[in-house]
Amino acid sequence: MPAAHDAPGGPAELIRVDVGAADGAVRLDRLLAARLAGRTRSQLQRLIRDGHARIGSKTGRPGSVVQAGDVVTLAIPPPRPAVPEPEPIPLTIVYEDSDLVVVDKPAGMVVHPAAGHARHTLVNALLHHVTDLSGIGGALRPGIVHRLDRGTSGLIVVAKHDRSHGELARQFRCREVEKTYVTLVWGAMEAGRQIDLAIGRDPVDRKKISTRSRRPRAAVTRVVSAEQLDDATLLEVRIVTGRTHQIRVHLRAVGHPVVGDPDYGGVRRRLPPRLRALQRLERPFLHASRLVFSHPRDGRRMALDSDLPDDLREIAHALGARGEPLRRTETGEAPG
Repeated sequence: MPAAHDAPGGPAELIRVDVGAADGAVRLDRLLAARLAGRTRSQLQRLIRDGHARIGSKTGRPGSVVQAGDVVTLAIPPPRPAVPEPEPIPLTIVYEDSDLVVVDKPAGMVVHPAAGHARHTLVNALLHHVTDLSGIGGALRPGIVHRLDRGTSGLIVVAKHDRSHGELARQFRCREVEKTYVTLVWGAMEAGRQIDLAIGRDPVDRKKISTRSRRPRAAVTRVVSAEQLDDATLLEVRIVTGRTHQIRVHLRAVGHPVVGDPDYGGVRRRLPPRLRALQRLERPFLHASRLVFSHPRDGRRMALDSDLPDDLREIAHALGARGEPLRRTETGEAPG
């Protein structure tokens, strides 16, 4: 077997895929995603780019087109230990079993190591608190299925092994996961509103997302509850899709930016006395409060909730909020 199929730490698992007439001419990554249940297309693309897939005797690329009669060989390297070091960072674990862990991420914590954030991330904390994480998801983001922005607090689910990762990723991709957020926005909004605007990288500022993208992707945000306050509204919003900065971009696009969001028009320098409590806000008022998904092992519907953290709760109370997002929550299995 060619050297590209060798892997440090033990032999690779070799998978053979015969391309049939029914497959037609198809991209290599699409073929493998269709044939190999439990692995996401992004996982397979990474394996292909790392040289672990061959079409006959030639190394394949994600976009390589395979034809009927071709033989594809994929080498799955053995799980490798994650590179980041464990750090004893305090971490609130909401739920944990042998397949997954759900944590309540504090605001200010980056999810995984990246440029400028090599340490003190959620991954570093997970490696200290959770002893049975595999190297899935890449060396720098073991088990990470989705993410939250640094300034956003709340629930995030982490897979402990490949099978769990593949199934949870499928649920996110197929829009089977229910994600609810609590946010405070400028102006008056009403419950029941749906924002259906495609978004993507801004053509001018590549660090931002906007509705002006040359390659936008569909995104839907729904307002499920609203409590009108003084010059602002406390909302619960549910996202059908999970695009980068989706809630912040959508709410800004309809004229109601998230209070405290410095990137999308949510910071106001001059505040009247009745809104002075907002001066204490040091991040966007955005919290991932509820996560509902099917357990990757047995399919039972899981509903997990996170109370509004103290910094946001105190500001909401100062503005007179008394609605549903401020009430205590319960965690467990979803009804029905």
